[in-house]
Amino acid sequence: MSHPYDPQHVEQTAQQFWAEHASFRALEDADKEKFYCLAMFPYPSGRLHMGHVRNYTIGDVIARYQRMQGKNVLHPMGWDAFGLPAENAAMKHGVPPAQWTRENIDYMRGQLQRLGLGYDWSREFATCDPAYYRWEQWLFTRLFDKGLVYKKTAPVNWCPHDLTVLANEQVIEGRCWRCDTPVERREIPQYFMKITAYAEELLEGLDKLDGWPEAVRTMQRNWIGRSEGVEVEFTVADSQEPLRVYTTRPDTLMGVSYVAVAPEHPLALRAAQDNPALAAFIDECKKMETSEAALETMEKKGVDTGLEAIHPISGERVPVYAANFVLMGYGEGAVMAVPAHDQRDWEFARKYGLPIKQVIAPADGSEVDLSKQAFTEKGVLIDSGEFTGLSSEQAFHAIADWLTRHGKGRPRTHYRLRDWGVSRQRYWGAPIPIVNCEHCGAVPVPADQLPVVLPEDVRLDEGVGSPLARMPEFVDTACPRCGQPAKRETDTFDTFMESSWYYARFTCPDNDQAMLDERARYWLPVDQYIGGIEHAILHLLYARFFHRLMRDEGLVEGDEPFARLLTQGMVLKDGAKMSKSKGNTVDPQALIDRYGADTVRLFTMFAAPPEQSLEWNDDAVEGASRFLKRVWRLVHDEGRLPALRAWYAAGAIVDPAHLTPAQRQARADIHGLLEQANRDVARYQFNTVVAAAMKMVNTLAPMAADDNPAYAEGVDLLLRLLAPIVPHITHALWHDLGQSRPILEAAWPLPDPAALVRDSVELVVQVNGKVRGKISVPADAEKDAIEAAALADENVQRFTEGKQVVKVIVVPGRLVNVVVK
Repeated sequence: MSHPYDPQHVEQTAQQFWAEHASFRALEDADKEKFYCLAMFPYPSGRLHMGHVRNYTIGDVIARYQRMQGKNVLHPMGWDAFGLPAENAAMKHGVPPAQWTRENIDYMRGQLQRLGLGYDWSREFATCDPAYYRWEQWLFTRLFDKGLVYKKTAPVNWCPHDLTVLANEQVIEGRCWRCDTPVERREIPQYFMKITAYAEELLEGLDKLDGWPEAVRTMQRNWIGRSEGVEVEFTVADSQEPLRVYTTRPDTLMGVSYVAVAPEHPLALRAAQDNPALAAFIDECKKMETSEAALETMEKKGVDTGLEAIHPISGERVPVYAANFVLMGYGEGAVMAVPAHDQRDWEFARKYGLPIKQVIAPADGSEVDLSKQAFTEKGVLIDSGEFTGLSSEQAFHAIADWLTRHGKGRPRTHYRLRDWGVSRQRYWGAPIPIVNCEHCGAVPVPADQLPVVLPEDVRLDEGVGSPLARMPEFVDTACPRCGQPAKRETDTFDTFMESSWYYARFTCPDNDQAMLDERARYWLPVDQYIGGIEHAILHLLYARFFHRLMRDEGLVEGDEPFARLLTQGMVLKDGAKMSKSKGNTVDPQALIDRYGADTVRLFTMFAAPPEQSLEWNDDAVEGASRFLKRVWRLVHDEGRLPALRAWYAAGAIVDPAHLTPAQRQARADIHGLLEQANRDVARYQFNTVVAAAMKMVNTLAPMAADDNPAYAEGVDLLLRLLAPIVPHITHALWHDLGQSRPILEAAWPLPDPAALVRDSVELVVQVNGKVRGKISVPADAEKDAIEAAALADENVQRFTEGKQVVKVIVVPGRLVNVVVK
C-alpha cells in the first residue's frame, strides 16, 4: 500500500536529520577543492519576502550542486544588523533597537531554516555583535595611523529639528521625511576613508572580473569615472590669487564666458561680506540637498560675486558667479563655463544674460543654431587665436602644452569617485574608535581597549539626535595618549562598513585574537556571490576596496573578494515589483505552510532563469506541487518500491544487452535529457534543469518497475538531479530506497555516453515542408533506406498519391522532406 506525499512531515524529518548530523558544517580540507558560496546577507527587518526566498534558494541550489560535485563547500549566513530602520522601529514600538533587531533575527532564522537552506549555522553572526565590529574598529585605527583615514568638514543634509544628518533618500521635496522640517545643507566634520587612493587599481581590476555581469562592471567603471583632462589656472582679477578648474574639454577654453564657484567657496564667502544678495543666496543654498541626482534636476541658480577672473590665455576678464550646481567637495569647487558647448552652462547663460561664444564648429562644415541649444559635439576650433583650425583632439594636446609651458595648467587624470564618508550622526551603528582630546587632538583607541561597545539598553524616546552624546558614561573617558580627561567620538560608522568585509569574517568567526587568520586564505575569494544589481556600485565597490585594505594589512591574499557574481532578477506580480504599497505581495510563510518548502523552491527555480525577473503565477505554484506528487509516486506507487530496492540490492547495474528495445529507447531518452541538464546546470540555468526533470518524469511514469533496470536507474538519476532544488523530498525518497548515506553525499549524476548511442532514431517526415508523419529507422541506416521508409509510411502516401516525387531531402538525425508536384 503506497502512502501519500506529506510535505510537512517529509521536510521536518529532513531538517531534523541535517541538524542532528551537522550536515552543512564546513571544515578546511587541503585535499579537497573548496567552493565558497555566499548570498548577500539580509537586514533583519522582521519577515522574509519573496525576493529573499528567491535569492537564498538560488544560493542554496548552487551550494548543494557544488557539494555533489565533490567540493568542500562553505555556505554561511549572518545578519546586516545595524541601520536606520531599527531606530525608526524602536521609536515606533518603544523598545531598544538591539531588542527589536535580535527578536527579528530569531524569527527570520527560523524562516530560513524552514526553507531547508543548507547553511553552516555555526558561523552565524550579526554585525551588531561587539565581537564582530571590534575588528572593524581595529582596522580603522590602523588605517588612521597610515593616513588612509582623515577628518574634514563636508556638506550634509541636516534636520534642525531632529539634530541629525539625513541620507539623500530621506529628504523628500526638501523636507525631513520624519518630521517634515525644511532640511538645511550644513558643513560638519566627518571621517573619510581614502578610497580614491585605490581608484586606478579598482578600475583596472574590473577587467579581470570575467565572472561578473558586464552591466555591473560598466556601472562601477562609470562610478569611478576616470577621465583625462587639464587643470586650468585662472587668476582672480586685481590679485594674484589662483582659481583652478578641471576640464575634459580644453579645446573649448577660448569660449569661456564666466567661471562658477560653489556657494561655500572661500571667494564667494569673502565677497558675500559686502554683497547682501550673495549672502542671501548662500543661505538659500544651505537648504539644498547634496545628492548629485538632486543637483541634476533642480533649477540652476546663481549670483554674480562682483569678482572677475583673468583668462589664462587671452587675458580677458570674465565674471565669477556663485552657482548652486557647483559642489565644494568636488574638485576645486569651481568650474569654467562654456555656454556655447555645454548645455547646463548654456541654460545658465541664457538665464543671466551672459555671452555665448562659439569656438567649436562641426567638422563637416554645417551650421549650428546656438539660439536653441548648445553644440556639445567635438569638431574644429574657430575664433580661438593660434589654435583656430585644429581639431578638438589636436587642440586638447596643443592647449594643454601651452598651459604647461606658461605655468597656467597641466594635464591631469581625474576620477569621479570621491573619498568615502563613513561618519553617521546616529545611534544604532558601530562606534567610531576615536577619542577627542583638547591636548592631543583625535587619538585612535588602542587595540587592547577595543571594542568600543555601543550601549544597547537605550530607548530612543528621550529627545532628538543621537542619545550617545547625552550619555556621560559613554562619552567621558581619558585620553589614551596623555591620560587627561577627553571625550569619545559619538558618531557611528556607515553601515556599509560592516557589509564590506563580512564575507571574510565568515571564514573564521570564532577567532577572538585576530580579525582574520589562515582560514581566510583557504576559503577566499568567494567563488560565487549572489545578490541584487541594486548593490552594483556602493556595496560591491566598497567590498572590493575593503579587500584591498585587508590585503595590504597582510590579512588576505589576492585582490578581489568575489570571483563570480550572479545578480538575480526581481520577483514581480501583475508586472510590477512586489511591494506593500502596491498591495501585490505574496507571503512566503503562507505558501510554505500550504504547499511545503520544496514546492516554493521548485517554483522559484523553474519560473525563470536566475538573472531574469520572475513573474509570480499562482497556477504555476499549484503545478509545482503536482509535479512533486508525481515524483513521489515514482517510488511509492503500488509495487514500485520493492522493485527499486531490489535493483540497488543487486548492485544497481544496467546491462543494455538485457534491456528490451523500449527500455533501451527510454534509457536513451533519459540520458539525453540528463546530458542537456548538465550543460544547463553548469551555467546555473536551473529553469531548464527542472524542465529536463519534468520530461524525465514523463518518460518514467508509464514504465513498469518490475525487472526494469532502466526504470530504476532513471529514478536514481532523477532524484540526484533534483536533490539541490528540492532537497527534502529527494532526501526522503533516497532514504526510502534503502540508501545508507544521505543523498546530500551522493555524486552528481552524469549521462552514460553509451546510452546516448541509439539503435534507432525517430525522424519527422514532411511533404512539401509540412509534417505528415514520423518514422523509426536504424541509427546507421543509409540514405536510400531512409527515403524508402519515408515513402512507404502510410500517412505520407496519402499526400504523395497521384503526384510526382521531385526529390527527397534527408537531414540526418532530424527529418525527411519529400518534395512533390
